[in-house]
Amino acid sequence: MTAGGSAAAMLGPTVRRRGRLSRRARHAIAAYTLLLPAILYFTVYFFYPIALEFWASLHSGQPLIGESRFAGLANYAAALGDGRVRQSVVVTLAFSVGVTVASIAIGLGLALLLNRPLPGLPLFRAVIFFPYIISFVIVALMWQAILDPYTGILNGILAGLGLPTQNWLAEPATALPTLIAITVWKDVGYAMLIYLAALQSIPSDFHDAAAIDGATPGQRFRYVTWPLLTPTTLFIAVVSMIAQLQELAPAYLITKGGPADATRLFSLHVFEAAFFELNIGYASALAFLMFLLILAVTFVQFRLLNRDISY
Repeated sequence: MTAGGSAAAMLGPTVRRRGRLSRRARHAIAAYTLLLPAILYFTVYFFYPIALEFWASLHSGQPLIGESRFAGLANYAAALGDGRVRQSVVVTLAFSVGVTVASIAIGLGLALLLNRPLPGLPLFRAVIFFPYIISFVIVALMWQAILDPYTGILNGILAGLGLPTQNWLAEPATALPTLIAITVWKDVGYAMLIYLAALQSIPSDFHDAAAIDGATPGQRFRYVTWPLLTPTTLFIAVVSMIAQLQELAPAYLITKGGPADATRLFSLHVFEAAFFELNIGYASALAFLMFLLILAVTFVQFRLLNRDISY
C-alpha cells in the first residue's frame, strides 16, 4: 500500500466520525427548531411570570403597578407568621384533598356503572358531564338558591321528611363540606369521562383470563382493573389537586370565605391582599409560597402513585 493510500485509510474513520457528528448536530438543530415555539411559549407565559412574581415578592408596596422598595424576605416572614395564612392553608388542603378523593371515588364508580350496555347510556353520560362545562357563576347562583335556609329546595325536602333543617353555608361545621360537595358535583363528570376512556382501553383478554381462573367480579376489579387504572388515577389526582389548590371561585362566589374563615381558601387570601389591600409584594409572596406547596404536593403524589404499567 502506498503512503497516500495509508494516509487516506487512517483519515477515513475520522472523516466519517466527523460526518456522524455533523449529522447529529443537524438533527439536534432541527429538533430544537421544532421545539422553539413551545420553548418560547413556556418562557413567556410560565417561567417569566414566575421570575417576575418572585422579584415582586421581595419588595413591599406595589412593585408591579406603583411605588415599592426592596424588602428582602420580609413578606415571606410576615406570611409564615400570619395565623390566617396558616389557617387558609389548612382549609385549602382539606378542600383540595376532599374534592380530589371524592371525585376519584365517585367518578370511578360512575365510569364502572356506565361502561356497560345500558339503555340511554349516552344521555346519562352527557347529563353527568354537563355540570363540568357550566360556569361556576351559574353553579354558585343555583346552589345558593337550593341551599337557602328559608326557601331552599333541600331544606324543604328535609322539612317534608320531618328532619331538622340546616343553614348549610352559615355554619362552620357544614360550610366547608358543603363547598366540597358542590365542587365535586361540578367536576365529577370530568373524572368519569377520563376513567371511561381508560376502562375501554383495557384489553378484555385480562378479564376473560381472570374469569376463567374463577375470579369473582370484585377480585377482577381489585387485581386487574384497579392496578391498570393507576396511571389514570395519578393523572386525575395531580390535575385535580393542582386545580383545587388554586381554586378561588367557590369561596369567593358562595361563602366569601366565611363563616369565621371556615371556607377561606388560600387563593381568596391572595386575591384580597392583592386587589383589596393593594399589597402586591405581600400577595406575590403568598402566591409563590402556594407555587412551592403545589410542587411539593405533586412530588408526593408521583412518589405514591407513579408506577410502570404495561400491557
